[in-house]
Amino acid sequence: MNVIILTKDDTFIIGWVARLLGVIMEGIFTVIDFIGIPNIGLAIILFTVVVNLLMLPLTVKQQKFSKLSNKMQPEIQAVQEKYKNKKDNESMMAQNQEIQAIYAKYGVSASGSCVQLLIQMPILLALYRVIYAIPAYVSKIGNTFRVLADRIMSVDGAEFLKISEVSTIKSTMSMYGRNILDTGEKSINSLIDVLNKLSSSDMAMVSEHYNLAELTYNGNLILSNESTRGLLDTYNNFVGLNIANSPQHIISGAYQAGAWGLLIGAVLIPVLSAVTQLISIKLMPQPENRGSDNGMASSMKMMNMIMPIFSAWFCFTLPSGLGLYWIASAVVRTILMIIINKRLDKMSFEDIVKQNSVKSAKKMEKMQKRQEMMNAYANMNTKNIVSKAGMNTGAGHESDSSRKSGPDQKIPNVEYSSKSKPGSISAKANMVKEFNERNNK
Repeated sequence: MNVIILTKDDTFIIGWVARLLGVIMEGIFTVIDFIGIPNIGLAIILFTVVVNLLMLPLTVKQQKFSKLSNKMQPEIQAVQEKYKNKKDNESMMAQNQEIQAIYAKYGVSASGSCVQLLIQMPILLALYRVIYAIPAYVSKIGNTFRVLADRIMSVDGAEFLKISEVSTIKSTMSMYGRNILDTGEKSINSLIDVLNKLSSSDMAMVSEHYNLAELTYNGNLILSNESTRGLLDTYNNFVGLNIANSPQHIISGAYQAGAWGLLIGAVLIPVLSAVTQLISIKLMPQPENRGSDNGMASSMKMMNMIMPIFSAWFCFTLPSGLGLYWIASAVVRTILMIIINKRLDKMSFEDIVKQNSVKSAKKMEKMQKRQEMMNAYANMNTKNIVSKAGMNTGAGHESDSSRKSGPDQKIPNVEYSSKSKPGSISAKANMVKEFNERNNK
């Protein structure tokens, strides 16, 4: 079997992560296909579970940071209140030092949560990309579509543009068919992208126009007929729903056909997506309403209410497979949140603070030792410079005993200044000069 490389995401970082996640999706689909269940819906659920489990350490750290953040907020706000009306540089530096001490006490970094989100964001975006373009990452599904694309291109690829006068096909073409009129692999890949996004009714129209009904892959029909279910319908059938179609499309067809079971199933996808998203959000630690944070807390509350509504709307208009992913992702996150929160609730935050204080003290001790070593090294360099400068002031044949520093004697090549930066070589040379002057008085 040839491995097909379709239009994969080439975005910086996200594209690399998508290729890695695509290998995981390929492995999952290969396993369930081997046991006789080549189902994209099941693959999406398993894929979502695996990726969320791989991200579990980051999720635990984020939850722990959120809970610790709520614990230390009163102390941070007390410091901010203390320096509320003090805008001078010295007060601002003192405020920052006290706030940093609080973060050190709790053993967290002010940028810790941001770093975790920055790591998670490319993974989540790449995961979405893999699910949205499964034929590009799962070779068997891509090869199945390729048989259809090869037939269309062998007849006349440009002819596909005439079919695209149908409004739904036209919109799909405008989004995914930019390279269909090119030659070679790029045009085939672009056509597969379009075919992957077509609804079942639009695919039937394309099949009739190009006579695709008899095409097979590995001896199996690709498209369904009256007596045989095709490979694409087998891949996309999940508890009776074709997840290649949007709930909006399924509801329209089910209502006309009187298929109430399909209609209810299609309605449940956006509803479950909104409900599961809302539950998942509720389980996340929320910022408490305190003083100046009221505005931020209100904004967060508003966003938490709006996001599930957006989720429901997207699931209603986009392919049902994406809605299935959002539901599976929210359910997995909810289960993990419950487990993590129970574990964190059993932990004593006083013990955590004590442990972090010990770690912080050890870290500060190491930093101090490193600073002492650097100062000692700087002192050694200063002595060497002073020694060489003293040797240069006398005759080359004079002994060390005849080259004592006098009160008027200056060390050349070293600039003395009362404004020397503390710790600099110039400042250390000044100290040596003053020491010599005191000893010679």
